[in-house]
Amino acid sequence: MTEETDGGPRQPGSQWYDAEAGPLVRPYAMTGGRTKPGPSNVRFDLIALVVVDDSAADSAAESLLGPEHRALLALCRSETQSVAELAADADLPVGVVRVLLGDLLEAGYVKVSRPVPPAQLPDEKILREVIDGLRAL
Repeated sequence: MTEETDGGPRQPGSQWYDAEAGPLVRPYAMTGGRTKPGPSNVRFDLIALVVVDDSAADSAAESLLGPEHRALLALCRSETQSVAELAADADLPVGVVRVLLGDLLEAGYVKVSRPVPPAQLPDEKILREVIDGLRAL
């Protein structure tokens, strides 16, 4: 046992806990030790958009999901969310959110899509011609 500055006993390893922070759950405990989002071919980029698949809405089956899975579903129900927004709103690491989204995708609860790609930049040759035309004026 170690002693705290006020002289009271302290449990070994308790310096990692803060009474105000609440209970600590390690990320690997939420994902069952997994670090990859599963066998799906979908990339969970930070800007990938996640929406709840209404055709798979089964409240009985959903009740069997873990609390983190249900929290992500609740966040997606209100509006389409990016992976980055989900991680921030759920206060979870992005890696954990990716693994949990992989579970939800495989179970058919969510759909993931890429945002519309930005318009391609014009060719440099065209830009030079415009600049040259403007200089000629």
